[in-house]
Amino acid sequence: MTGAACSTRPGSGARHRGQATVELALGLPVVCIGVLLVLQLALVGRDAVLVTHAAREAARAAAVDPTGPSTRAGAVAASSTLDPARLDVRLRRSGGRVTAEIAYRSRTALPIVGALVPDPLLHAEVTMLEEG
Repeated sequence: MTGAACSTRPGSGARHRGQATVELALGLPVVCIGVLLVLQLALVGRDAVLVTHAAREAARAAAVDPTGPSTRAGAVAASSTLDPARLDVRLRRSGGRVTAEIAYRSRTALPIVGALVPDPLLHAEVTMLEEG
């Protein structure tokens, strides 16, 4: 059995010598952008969890001390990695319940992805019974 699949002609592999390098050069930027997108999604997911936690803390602070100004402070303290300037805290009271609404514009600041993806607006709302 002679190697029919293998060519023994001189110079037959010379045309394919740089093919792997070209494929890597073309595919690597796409893979890098994909990895950055996944990382950005993870960061936005982390911010969504922190916004929910901040809403829970703001509602708890308002339920425990209805006259105190500690609602925003509770939300900011609960979310230490969120930018307080981007955090919007609102309270509603009705029928012995207090509802804390938090809106936060998460920053997409990773290279390349930040320019492609706009900053998402995250919302969380938590209702608790007032103590007293």
